[in-house]
Amino acid sequence: MTQLFISNLMLSHFRSHKRAVIETDARSVAIHGPNGTGKTNILEAVSLLSPGRGLRRSSALDMTRRPEALGWKLTAVVHSLCQVHEIEVWSENGAARQVRIDGKATPQTGLGRIARILWLIPSMDRLWIEGAEGRRRFLDRMTLSFLPDHAEQSLAYEKAMRERNRLLKDMVREPSWYIALEQQLAEAGAAIHTNRLAALEAITEAQNQAETAFPTATLTLVCEMPTSAAELRAALADNRMRDLSAGRTLIGPHRADLEGVYAAKDVPARDCSTGEQKALLVSLILANARALAADFGAPPLLLLDEVAAHLDANRRAALYDEIAALGAQAWMTGTGAELFDTLGDRTQTLEVTETDGISDVRMQP
Repeated sequence: MTQLFISNLMLSHFRSHKRAVIETDARSVAIHGPNGTGKTNILEAVSLLSPGRGLRRSSALDMTRRPEALGWKLTAVVHSLCQVHEIEVWSENGAARQVRIDGKATPQTGLGRIARILWLIPSMDRLWIEGAEGRRRFLDRMTLSFLPDHAEQSLAYEKAMRERNRLLKDMVREPSWYIALEQQLAEAGAAIHTNRLAALEAITEAQNQAETAFPTATLTLVCEMPTSAAELRAALADNRMRDLSAGRTLIGPHRADLEGVYAAKDVPARDCSTGEQKALLVSLILANARALAADFGAPPLLLLDEVAAHLDANRRAALYDEIAALGAQAWMTGTGAELFDTLGDRTQTLEVTETDGISDVRMQP
């Protein structure tokens, strides 16, 4: 199996980094430094090499360095499936980000052909106890890692639903206004549901086939909706009067939820301890990575922000061993270099400091 890795990453006026050039080999990258120096900003930059809004889901304007606000640019040399690609991602004056691959303009979905990227960040620690929206987003990121076209289906669905909801709020009752929109909703909605189920099946299989130090999560997609486009279209038409009363669409994949259970204990993930919830999340990310390695032909890039939080020394060492066994290039952050000691020569170390408000990024021997 080939490896997917970044050998050069350049940040220009991105977040706290006025300019940073990072040269790496195929090993994992351990990024350490005090809080507030821009470690997570580096992970966010890498996350923008994949389709979607990145690990913070920020607007292009929010990513620009202040006070200059000149726009920003990222350039990366990515080794993928025995080929080398130069990827450029940039935004000017807060405009939507643009993408070039090997000198040619391409839509964001084109990034999915080159790089598959997974991440685990501290805000995801609340996955099992927050609202269903966060879990849907988590599930859709997993689905997108297998099926880059899932993003287009999601955008089509959201656009059609916004237009239908506008009609509902305006109390438009004429059926002819709804027919085309409900057809679009049904086709995209059925595809989204099918994609999500396929992703969960792949994750479940990857968990069952591996022996790991992390607990297995039993995942269930909870979604009360017809699964075929024709049935969903009919249901949307039948529900129109109820939706008019509510002022919004009440049936479809946007109402789905993801339930997780700590399999060995048969305990819902939401009722587990903080450490157990973190371990379940790590388990899912690793399972996603193993499934992707088989599906894509190379393990994905892993972005693990403050990964040591809520993991004891044994589980931290087990995580590093699993990353090495997978053959993935993981970009990890922590406040101290000692957090990555057990990786030894399996990693390269990057120190981030700040002087007079300017971040300084240096590779360490």
